[in-house]
Amino acid sequence: MKMNVTFLGTGTSQGVPVIACDCEVCRSNDKHDKRLRASILIETENGVAIVIDAGPDFRQQMLRAKLCHLDGILLTHEHKDHIAGLDDVRAFNYITGNAVKIYLEERVQAALHQEFGYAFAEYKYPGVPEFNLQTIDERPFQVAGVEIIPIRVMHYRLPILAFRIGKFAYVTDANYIDAASKEKLRGLDVLVVNAVRFKKHLSHYSVPEAIALAEELKPAAAYLTHLSHQIGIHRTVQEKLPPTVQLAYDGLVLSVS
Repeated sequence: MKMNVTFLGTGTSQGVPVIACDCEVCRSNDKHDKRLRASILIETENGVAIVIDAGPDFRQQMLRAKLCHLDGILLTHEHKDHIAGLDDVRAFNYITGNAVKIYLEERVQAALHQEFGYAFAEYKYPGVPEFNLQTIDERPFQVAGVEIIPIRVMHYRLPILAFRIGKFAYVTDANYIDAASKEKLRGLDVLVVNAVRFKKHLSHYSVPEAIALAEELKPAAAYLTHLSHQIGIHRTVQEKLPPTVQLAYDGLVLSVS
């Protein structure tokens, strides 16, 4: 199955530039150093469109991608930088007349009920977002005929999901993957993995750790995402990476078979 993967955002929870920060990265005029919150868009050759995570920049990302059709949103976990933009699915509700399918674990559903209580109220205010919640776990499932393989990874002490589609996998907000999950990440053409900075982090892979993971799993290519301003200037960092590892950037489109 051929598909295009667009990086809608490649930044951390604060994005880049960071509010009130005067560091070299936040002052950079290079478009590669402008990072919205982490999210990707997957578009298959059959016209299926799937978004992974919908953070605070969701509206801007949808407008920039000119996306007019959405088959579903996969949520990796419930942190605000991955769900805060869900209110803006109202636009898709209005255009299609249907609730947007959201694929998520039961624990994440509880967070949505808390954060978007008005969307689940008995008496709803007109125009609130309409969610069609689809419960998932670690078993494979389908979105509009596209098979998705959830993969358990750890975000410090929080169990979250990575996702594999064909020979592409997306691993964000993780700093530990056990042996069984690593087996599900072998044989990839493209691995996308978080790497927040060079220095070790409590709940995310560092750049050296992400490189080591890629060397262990041996995908044809690896792309680093969820990058903070602490990582440094894109151009300079890219020069330090192995040939098969690249920094992702907002707007980058990959063609995956």
